[in-house]
Amino acid sequence: MNKREVGKAYEKRAEEYLKEQGFRILERNFRVRQGEIDLIGYHKGALVFVEVKYRKDKRKGLPEEAVTAAKQRQISKVAEFYLMLHPITGRMSCRYDVVAICGEEITWYENAFMHQGI
Repeated sequence: MNKREVGKAYEKRAEEYLKEQGFRILERNFRVRQGEIDLIGYHKGALVFVEVKYRKDKRKGLPEEAVTAAKQRQISKVAEFYLMLHPITGRMSCRYDVVAICGEEITWYENAFMHQGI
């Protein structure tokens, strides 16, 4: 498998894990010129933007460490574009989660970072 295929396989694994936890998927791989958000869905009354990161092992660092400040800004920009296309009605909140997969271990960080506005 090439790098893209590996990424897609682990995004699918993360999606299945989130569904088991009561997460409802709305979008997969939402792409715009500014970047991509791996998964978008609803959980506990919030609209959630999810970044999935995978590492085979810890030798190159933990997967969640790859969600840098620059990556958070990029995800926030893409989320703003998504919200322009799909306005939220009512009092629904938004949050940013990270699903980190290291080997076979999955860790879900709810509210992993705050919106990074410019």
